[in-house]
Amino acid sequence: MLLKKYFLLLLLSYIVCNEAKTQVTFSQKSTNTGRIGIGFSNAGTIGNPNTIRNDRQSKNWSMQFPKGTGIEHLFEAGIWLGAQVDGQVLVSTSAVDDPSGYSTGKAGYEFTQLSDIKERSKTKSSSNYSSQAVSGQDFITNFTDSFVVVPGSSIPINSHTNPLKAVIKLETYAWSESTADYFVIANYEVTNNSDKRWDSIWFGNWSDLVVRNIQYTTDGTGSNYYSRGRNGFDRQKMAVYAYLARADVNDYDYTQSYGAIQFLGMDWRGMFFNPNKPDTFVKSGFPAPQLNINFWNYNGSSPWIAPSTDLDRYNKLKNSIDSLTLFDPSKGPFIGQPANWIQLISAGPISNLNPGEKMNFTMAYVCAKQSNPNIQGANVLSTEEDRAELNEHLKTCRATYLGEDGDENGVYTIEKDVNKNGKLDRYIVPEPPTSPLIKVVTENQKATIYWDRMAEESVDPISRQKDFEGYRLYRSQLGEDLKLRIDLDSSNMIAQWDIENNDIGFNNGFNAIKLTTPVKFEGDSNTYNYKFEMPNLLNGWQYLFSVTAFDKGDAKLGLSSQESSFNENQVHAFCGTPSNDFTSDNPSKKVGVYPNPYSTTAAWDGVGSRDRKLYFFNLPNRCQITIYTTSGDVLSTMTHDAKNYKGENIRWFDKYAQGTISMSGGEHAWDLLTNNKTQVSTGIYMFSVKDLQSGNITTGNFAILK
Repeated sequence: MLLKKYFLLLLLSYIVCNEAKTQVTFSQKSTNTGRIGIGFSNAGTIGNPNTIRNDRQSKNWSMQFPKGTGIEHLFEAGIWLGAQVDGQVLVSTSAVDDPSGYSTGKAGYEFTQLSDIKERSKTKSSSNYSSQAVSGQDFITNFTDSFVVVPGSSIPINSHTNPLKAVIKLETYAWSESTADYFVIANYEVTNNSDKRWDSIWFGNWSDLVVRNIQYTTDGTGSNYYSRGRNGFDRQKMAVYAYLARADVNDYDYTQSYGAIQFLGMDWRGMFFNPNKPDTFVKSGFPAPQLNINFWNYNGSSPWIAPSTDLDRYNKLKNSIDSLTLFDPSKGPFIGQPANWIQLISAGPISNLNPGEKMNFTMAYVCAKQSNPNIQGANVLSTEEDRAELNEHLKTCRATYLGEDGDENGVYTIEKDVNKNGKLDRYIVPEPPTSPLIKVVTENQKATIYWDRMAEESVDPISRQKDFEGYRLYRSQLGEDLKLRIDLDSSNMIAQWDIENNDIGFNNGFNAIKLTTPVKFEGDSNTYNYKFEMPNLLNGWQYLFSVTAFDKGDAKLGLSSQESSFNENQVHAFCGTPSNDFTSDNPSKKVGVYPNPYSTTAAWDGVGSRDRKLYFFNLPNRCQITIYTTSGDVLSTMTHDAKNYKGENIRWFDKYAQGTISMSGGEHAWDLLTNNKTQVSTGIYMFSVKDLQSGNITTGNFAILK
């Protein structure tokens, strides 16, 4: 056994040294499979401190929920690992209180990347498919605190002179299923890569949860951006959470949600560490599992300042702030007051970890909407009713992690073994059918939705049966996008079709939507089997469409009906006129502008002065649009390509329409800005449209009024 551990240490040391020689660069990736988008780095940091403006192209989320709304919930987070080695307290941290976040060699950022971030998926249609995957999108990376000098340089890692020499493998799991698309689980495998035993070990998750909408808040930096948050905690669910507590700039309408971090458990020497059920450890003669909660204000005054020494950080890890301190402003950093709160959730003690020995600890990042916001003046309260969805999401996240371990003791029994594979499985999400592939074709005041039948071949991983039941079509309501919250839910269902002659659903069958002959579209390799037409829509407005598939469930196994994700295949559709070849004398095909006159703002305009748009319609496939003053001065020029145009180069689409976009081909939006990006004033304006294929030109005019 000693020889085996010695060999393992040599192997780990070789890996660390070899990876250092390759000088792996710092990198980040954000999850994108569910409704929550979280950034992870290969140096152990979580979130993205540089995400202060929403970027339609990069999708470099920090902890955004729902994705595309701009509602972020995290500045940065990371792990704290503390232990005693030969009686000396050592703590290694991957993130700490810092105004700009991670930077190579900066104090408190003591972990160094050992590998790039690899991706895998259990979805067989994914290019990252792997039979080893846990979720629809796994990230895997490795990092260590072993280096005191930045590899490949002579630059010391600031204030990091005595490392624990831990090697950590981080795996994160994200799902697209509607029952799990609001959380991401982070599982850390920790190896003692030193030649000394660690004693009295504590694991912590440091975080700067801060809820704000980066599409609406105009001040992207500074204290006003972070100082309006409030925190809470739930010991039973082992979670801390944050939400916007003051609406000082009237932005609460755009930020009604919670961000939370939840401790799920640890595995050590075959025992499951659960603070809510300590018997396994206590009966074996080990200290009872303990969960600690700490808060402090960023840049807070003494004694409520961030711990900066190893001893101070270790004491934070192993001691919990008491409830009197949390709620009595005379005793400490009163949790009832809006501030820039820092959170630390920690678990321990683990008695020891020998050289070469491994163990796991697991955290989760969870988001939810506020169920019934309670606003009193500028203050936002958080009642149990407000937290109904958050509580449900925390409960579901933990249930997903526990899997077959329903009684939470980590002990295998044949009664728990649902799939009869002889082991206790974690990370079980009852899977709905595969999300249909959809295509939305927009026309003048009409959208046609097509989808395939791939969902009908789905096999549930627990029941091992094909259990497809039906389809549901969802559509957003007009104006939801203007609150930056265009997000489908069950209230948006337009229609449902399901199998006939059973006791589930409407029993209306599929004849009304099934195509006699499946169709394909140019440039699209997919085949579509179903079709639904939706007339009487408004041109120029945004409609969000999604088709989901749902299954029968299984009463014998206790599985309720599961539905695929709203998020996975949604399309942002803009109805409008088709392209015009300029060869018809039909007046209905004359190029025009709407709304005309444009009265300061159109009904679909956003809240910002640059969130405006008007449309040119009946355009040729390829053309140049030029806008003039009545005196002939050119204000703006735009090139239109019906095949590829998706609202580019205009802030409205960047801000309110992230994702797959369908447009009719004959319309192009203008943001009322000149080529120099200055706003045009009220008045009469001329325009010309030149067909780049035929050379034909048409002209017209429009008015902008107060």
